[in-house]
Parts: sequence; structure tokens; C-alpha cells
Amino acid sequence: MQTNSFKCIVTALVLTCGYSLPASAATLDELFADLAQAEDGQGARIERQINTIWENSGSAAFDLLLRRGKDALDAGDAEVALEHFSALVDHAPDFAEGYNGRATAYFLLGLYGPALDDLREVLVLNPRHFSAMRGVAVILENLERPADALEVYHAVLALNPASTDVQEAVSRLELELEGQAL
Repeated sequence: MQTNSFKCIVTALVLTCGYSLPASAATLDELFADLAQAEDGQGARIERQINTIWENSGSAAFDLLLRRGKDALDAGDAEVALEHFSALVDHAPDFAEGYNGRATAYFLLGLYGPALDDLREVLVLNPRHFSAMRGVAVILENLERPADALEVYHAVLALNPASTDVQEAVSRLELELEGQAL
């Protein structure tokens, strides 16, 4: 009887741990392979799946700080979002999404230097972070560096060729730069 109880406990523990662990790199690799081959309409769904994995810190407290920061951004309160994301970065310096959210808050506050610093940190922690790359490109555009922005947008398209907003940005910048020396 004790053996059966022990097996049930071990099974429950394995199932609980298995569901609470972050997705494996193989899963992300598979999603990125799917993203590279995605056709119209599929890319956005795969991006959401990737973002869901990235947003899982493994800590309920850190996930709550991330959610509060995102909610503050959605409410248009970049200063409150900055506070939440800064707390997240302080407590979880290896969690890229804290830097990514804080970069967005900095950008909305017109603080491009700190935003770029945080985006750089995101890309150090997660080199395939296409949202951070987009953020860098948008800031480069705002700094009137369209050729540099175009280069970054091309890097995003290498990861996600079906991204319509990035395709549109590339078309717009190529038209703008047409006839200018790069």
C-alpha cells in the first residue's frame, strides 16, 4: 500500500514540476523554425506563443510585476510602468522581459538613451528577441537614422519574414532611402 501511495506522490510531483517548468529551448527553436516558414496570418499566432514563453519568469511575484507594468503601459501611465519594470529588473536581472518593458516605458517618456540601453540588455539575454529589435529600429527612426533602422528591420525579417508591420516599415524606409547613398 505504501508503494502505491509513493508512486502516486512521485507521479503528482513529476506532473506538477513538468507543468511549472519553463518551456525548453527545443520548443522555442521549433517555434522559431515555424515562424521562419509561417504564411500570412500564422506569424502573429506564433509570435504570441513565443512571447508567452518569454513572459514566463518562473516566479509568480516576477510575473505579477511584469503584468502590473504592462497594465500601466496599457493605461497610458509610463511612469508607473517604469517603477514596476525597474523593480522587476532589480529583482530579476536575468529576465529579459523586465528590460523590454522598461525600455518601452523609457521610450514613451522620450528617454531614448536608457531605452536603447535596456534593449541592448534584452538582446544580450535573448539575441532572437524580435520585439526588442523592432524597438531598436523604431528608436533609430526617431533619431533620424533610417539606414540603420532598415538594417535592424531586415534582421527582424530574417527571424519573422511574415511580419507585416516590419515589411511595411522596410518598404517605407527603402522608398525614403531610394536615391540616397547608404
